[in-house]
Amino acid sequence: MRFKKPQNRGPEDFSRIRLPHENEGEMFAIVTAMRGAGKLTVDCDDGKTRMGRIPGKMKKRVWVRLGDLIIVKPWIVQSDERCDVVWRYLKTQSNWIQRKGLIKTLSYDS
Repeated sequence: MRFKKPQNRGPEDFSRIRLPHENEGEMFAIVTAMRGAGKLTVDCDDGKTRMGRIPGKMKKRVWVRLGDLIIVKPWIVQSDERCDVVWRYLKTQSNWIQRKGLIKTLSYDS
């Protein structure tokens, strides 16, 4: 049985980066402090500081660190104070987002 060799087909295709769904209330945020027990303080793109919560499905799979760029979704009840973490970006992804100018009001230093 003969196996095919992988062929070089030119430069790699770019991977798509998840962006916040603004119609669902999602927005960019930067982690400013880790509070422990799956909680953190974030500066959101709308200029407010919220207490974020890492949901159980992300707790052991995604490690959120200080200074990370994330997507958050504010709670319905306490929308000015609390939010859930939806997505965490890698450093290369956050640099690309910053270069494209998609971060509106946050001062992000990579």
